[in-house]
Amino acid sequence: MLHLSLHTAALLSALPATLGQTSTDCNPLSKTCPSDTGSTQRTFHYDFVQSSETLAQWSTLSGSPTVGDEGVELTIDEEGQAPTIATSFYIFFGEISVVMKASAGTGIISSIVLESDDLDEIDWEILGSYTTELQTDYFGKGDSSTSNRWTWEPVDDPQSTFHNYTLTWTPAALTWSIDGTAQRTLTYSDAADGTRYPQTPVRIKIGIWAGGDPNNSAGTISWAGGETNYSQAPFTMVMQRVDIASYYPAETYTYSDQTGDFESIVMEGGSVTSLSVSAADSGSGIKLVTIFWHALVLTKQGGARHYDTI
Repeated sequence: MLHLSLHTAALLSALPATLGQTSTDCNPLSKTCPSDTGSTQRTFHYDFVQSSETLAQWSTLSGSPTVGDEGVELTIDEEGQAPTIATSFYIFFGEISVVMKASAGTGIISSIVLESDDLDEIDWEILGSYTTELQTDYFGKGDSSTSNRWTWEPVDDPQSTFHNYTLTWTPAALTWSIDGTAQRTLTYSDAADGTRYPQTPVRIKIGIWAGGDPNNSAGTISWAGGETNYSQAPFTMVMQRVDIASYYPAETYTYSDQTGDFESIVMEGGSVTSLSVSAADSGSGIKLVTIFWHALVLTKQGGARHYDTI
């Protein structure tokens, strides 16, 4: 579902080519990189309200997260801060649910990001001065050349209300849901015939940053809703819990080539070693693909691959 607000046209013209605050230490599209550390565990449940020790199971990438009465707090007190936590392991397709309350504040962005080594990325971005909508976005292989990847979706007062933000991610489709209701679905073929569909192992990163920082570009500040006034700090986002279902658990994930395709990922120490397209062809140009419990259809059109659920 695409929700367009009155300010969308203005934001489209102001949006910079990339808002990426993410990066990679080694990009497997250009060289051989170390394997990604996974986990053979299928489900993970992090309740930050019930136990203050839950936070220790996450890696702190920036800042100093704290635990309060409502959960984990990520706070910007001054310019230059962007507190962020991340999983210590990667997953390869799955479902991720985060119950959180975003921060208020002009230019303040509360974000949930799934990012891979080759810069596949899936985002929730909640802007501090927008109380009725948020942004969904994705990148494939770090390509930020188009602005049609992102949408605005309706949400009720995310700065004052806890909502459940869920990503359901399979080789066939990606769905963003709020409080159990699907807001947007992206199919494999929607993303440049699959070439820009996020499809490689990711870490989950959750954090807060100032898109409206005066040192940012004019386009980024405009997208974020305006310049951040740090005299109004602190700006705090709060997480109550995170639940993760890993669809293809494994000890490690390795890129076997430089394509960035999900078929190229080799899994060690799991029940599945790789995801592959069947070589059988019915003669009609359609191949049936069964991956885990998801049934996919691969339609060949001019050499491109188009995945749909059946």
